Amino acid sequence: MPGDHEIYREHADVYARFAEHSAANSLYDRPAILRLAGDVAGKRVLELGCAGGGLTARLAERGADVLALDREPRLVALARERLGPRAQVEVADLEQPLTMVADGSVDVVVASLVLHYVEHWSPLLEELRRCLKPGGALVFSVHHPITGWFRSDRTDYHRTELVSEQWDWDGQQVTARLFRRPLSAIFGLLRDARFAIDVVDEPRPERGAGVDPEMFEVLSTKPVFLFVRAVKS
Repeated sequence: MPGDHEIYREHADVYARFAEHSAANSLYDRPAILRLAGDVAGKRVLELGCAGGGLTARLAERGADVLALDREPRLVALARERLGPRAQVEVADLEQPLTMVADGSVDVVVASLVLHYVEHWSPLLEELRRCLKPGGALVFSVHHPITGWFRSDRTDYHRTELVSEQWDWDGQQVTARLFRRPLSAIFGLLRDARFAIDVVDEPRPERGAGVDPEMFEVLSTKPVFLFVRAVKS
C-alpha cells in the first residue's frame, strides 16, 4: 500500500481524534456502515482498518463480538486503550493472509474507508470469503469512483491507479494516496470472488449539531463515498 499508511503512522493520534467528530465519519460513513451491517448482536464481526476504534466501539455497543484489525501499531494501541475487553484488536496487514481468523468463523466483515488503500483486491477478497460463514456479508465503503476520476489525470477511466488528495485533520495538513478504480472493477472483482451484490448505496448524511454547513452541503449533494453490501454466495 504505497504511501497511504505513512500519514496514519505519523499522525495516528491526530487522526483518531479527528475521525471521532468529523462529519464525514460520524454523520455519513459510520451510520451507513452500521445500517448495512444490520443486527450484529451476538455475531462475530471482523473489522478491517479499525483506526482508533470509533466504529469498533459502536459495533461492540450493538452486541457484536468484534475482532478489529489495523496495520498501524499506534492506532491499534489507541483502539485497545479505548475499548479494553469489549473487543479484540490486532495488528494486521490486509495484503497478507489473515492467519488470526479461522475458516468460516465470521458473520460480517466491515471495511470502512480502507479498501481503497489496497491495490490488488483479489487475494484479500478470497481471504474474506474463507473467513466468512455461508451467507455471511461483506460491508464496505470506499471513496467514490467519480471523485477519484476527478483526482486523476483523466486519461484512462478503466485503469486502477493511485490518486492523491489533500486533507485537513483539525489543522494538520496531510497528503493521502489511494487507489481509484472503475465501477466495473469494483463489482467485477466481487463477482469473481463469488460474492453476490446485495446493496449499493450512496446515502446522504445524518444531521448533527455544530456541523459546518458547507461540509454538510458537500456530503448531501456530491459523490463522496460508495457503500456496498455483498454476500458470500
